[in-house]
Amino acid sequence: MTLFSVEGKTVVVTGGSRGIGRMIATGFVEAGATVYISARKAAEVEKTAAELGCVAVPADLSTPEGVGALVEAVDGPLHVLVNNAGATWGAPLEEYPEHAFDKLWNINVKGVFYVTQRFLPQLRQAASQEDPARVINVGSIDGIRVPTLENYAYSAAKSGVHMLTRHLARQLAGEHITVNAIAPGPFESKMMAFALDDPQIREAVAASVPMGRIGRPDDMAGAAIYLSSRAGAYLTGTVIPVDGGISC
Repeated sequence: MTLFSVEGKTVVVTGGSRGIGRMIATGFVEAGATVYISARKAAEVEKTAAELGCVAVPADLSTPEGVGALVEAVDGPLHVLVNNAGATWGAPLEEYPEHAFDKLWNINVKGVFYVTQRFLPQLRQAASQEDPARVINVGSIDGIRVPTLENYAYSAAKSGVHMLTRHLARQLAGEHITVNAIAPGPFESKMMAFALDDPQIREAVAASVPMGRIGRPDDMAGAAIYLSSRAGAYLTGTVIPVDGGISC
């Protein structure tokens, strides 16, 4: 196995039908992994899976039934679990609704925890000291620095994802399962469409990035593949900003 190889590994990417999840799934497929992607909308996830050459699992991961359906769809050991499924919510402070916190906590934090919990038997099957099983949680730079947008529940939940990552990493290190997080900056996604679809706002966002551009799909896929390969086997409990320097 070469230093950055993930060939032959079994990978699950939640929220894999679009945006960052699709970027990560594409990278793993092209690198020779067997990839399962999940999303709530069956037609969308099946279309993406057909385009990428991976396995579609329609599932609502905010429910125990949806998590169970995803776990049952994956045969045998699981080498890499990418917890990417998430949601956001923006509103002015005085108008910010209570149910936004409930929704984002359930999807962005509880969902990460319980998907990981349910996949533990299959992660343990894949784990060894030489080649640990990997869990990669997708956080956000909004969980590292105070965002300019009023997305209170989102930033709080993503900060929670980062701490949950560290806590799980400490708990699972002895079982040869690493747990790390990627904290993306601006990438093409449904969450960022409100800004990046407007040429003027897009230019302003790019200008705010020290490296001067929006993230590309290979930037995101490369970070996930690094964490999943021999090159990343000795990292656990890390939160890696993939943001062009915004969080510096």
